[in-house]
Amino acid sequence: MHAGKITARALKNAGVECVFTLSGGHIMPIYDGCLDEGIKIVDVRHEQAAVHAADAWARLHPGKPGCAILTAGPGATDGVTGIANAWRANSPILVIGGQGPLENLRRGSLQEMDHISVMRPITKWAEACYDPKRVGEYVEEAIRWALAGNPGPSYLEIPMDVLFGEVDESEVRCPTPMAPARTRPDLRLVEQAIATLKDAKTPMVMSGTGVKWSNGADSLNRFIEKVQIPCFCNGMGRGTVPHDSPYFFNRTRRDYLEATDCVILAGSLLDFRMRFGASIPATAKIIQLDLDATLIGQNRAADIGLVGNLGETFECMIEAIDSMNVTLDWSHVVEEWRAKEVAEEEKLATQLTSSEVPIDPQRMCKEIADFVTDDMILIGDGGDIVAKAAKVVPVPKDGIWMDPGPLGTLGVGMPFALAAQVAHPDKRVLIIYGDGSFGLNGFEYDTAVRFNLPIVGIIGNDAAWGQMMRPQINIFGEDRMVATELRPTRYDKVVEALGGHGEYVTEPDEIRPALERAYASGKPAVVNVMIRQDRSFGGGIYV
Repeated sequence: MHAGKITARALKNAGVECVFTLSGGHIMPIYDGCLDEGIKIVDVRHEQAAVHAADAWARLHPGKPGCAILTAGPGATDGVTGIANAWRANSPILVIGGQGPLENLRRGSLQEMDHISVMRPITKWAEACYDPKRVGEYVEEAIRWALAGNPGPSYLEIPMDVLFGEVDESEVRCPTPMAPARTRPDLRLVEQAIATLKDAKTPMVMSGTGVKWSNGADSLNRFIEKVQIPCFCNGMGRGTVPHDSPYFFNRTRRDYLEATDCVILAGSLLDFRMRFGASIPATAKIIQLDLDATLIGQNRAADIGLVGNLGETFECMIEAIDSMNVTLDWSHVVEEWRAKEVAEEEKLATQLTSSEVPIDPQRMCKEIADFVTDDMILIGDGGDIVAKAAKVVPVPKDGIWMDPGPLGTLGVGMPFALAAQVAHPDKRVLIIYGDGSFGLNGFEYDTAVRFNLPIVGIIGNDAAWGQMMRPQINIFGEDRMVATELRPTRYDKVVEALGGHGEYVTEPDEIRPALERAYASGKPAVVNVMIRQDRSFGGGIYV
């Protein structure tokens, strides 16, 4: 058998059910093996989309890797942005890359280049396999690295002649990766954390990406319910606490952070989203939970660091509260800040019900919020409109929310949706687009049409890169505005031309009916909503 079949067998052993790819001669033996192993092959129109889809697959299946297969040269370099996005999002993916024949190494084969050096800075593991008999071992090691500790991407290069190499099956090792251990933190430190928390007057939990990768949502919710503490969510932590939980807060984060005296950072980094730690008062205590010890104290020292699986860590904290016979109850704080959340919601009421034309972006978000059901998969792909939607559109209780993550990569919408719809054919998938982000991978509607995936996107079309336009005007003046204007393009017609269903909306009352018609079509669809272009400054640039 050839080594492409062994590669596929190793993927199957690791629980890979679907791979994302764009056809290339260097990697065709793996396709042949996938057909034998019953692994679904989804071929896209750009390698960046293949890697984004693998990233989404991993997010949809915590504990299992996503997989993309890229041909050599431009195939691999096209995938770099997707790998970098997965790197910043800690998404465990395996990207298998092709290479020219080993026997012609450094002779100038078609698409030959040093892929490994490109990939090493944005992966946990990047290696090449030069022996057909050992490809199974390399696949297993790559996946083991991707899933271990704080997860992330692995890159495995296999030259063309190695993949085509014939081997005796009896000489092949094809091990199955072991599931990562659910490690627990030091009990002594857990008890110190509870003692510190006991003295807090206005504590909070910030649930982040680490909770997602730890499968720790259930334990987190048991903890916040036991101690009745307000919880905010960011990153892939969105959705770990149901939107109707009495302990879930999302509108008062800035004010609460200014008032807090103790923050439980649960797999949430002190990066630009938290002003590198400056969002937390200097006098506040920080109890930091993370999968990776090297992240404890990054940008700002933690008072206590608990390293381990975050689900196990919350279970340990619950057990410690009981064993220490401590009563923790901040229900009065929850009640006080719930009133403030309601007040913030009331401030938005006028915008949410606005009948103006062009459509108020918040009215569009309200129409989406009213349309969303609790088992939908929502994907945010944009700057301005997604930031607005985050304040209005709830994360489905039994569904999923996905966005690019801290790298801020636009264009993830349709690639993420491809993976979501393949993984969950029974669920409705909705992409919330900015018009700028749609242009990056909108051609993947062709992929959705070819695979009969009834994905729906809704575009907030203001004919601008709005999140950049306003700061540019504020800093340099409107007469110096450049590279931030787009056209009010009929993206609905683009999708129709690709074989999908298009809706064009200029009146706010037409948004909901258009969404309903889009889903009823049974086709990949887009609802192109013409919204107001705001040029007045309403925020800063993330740095």
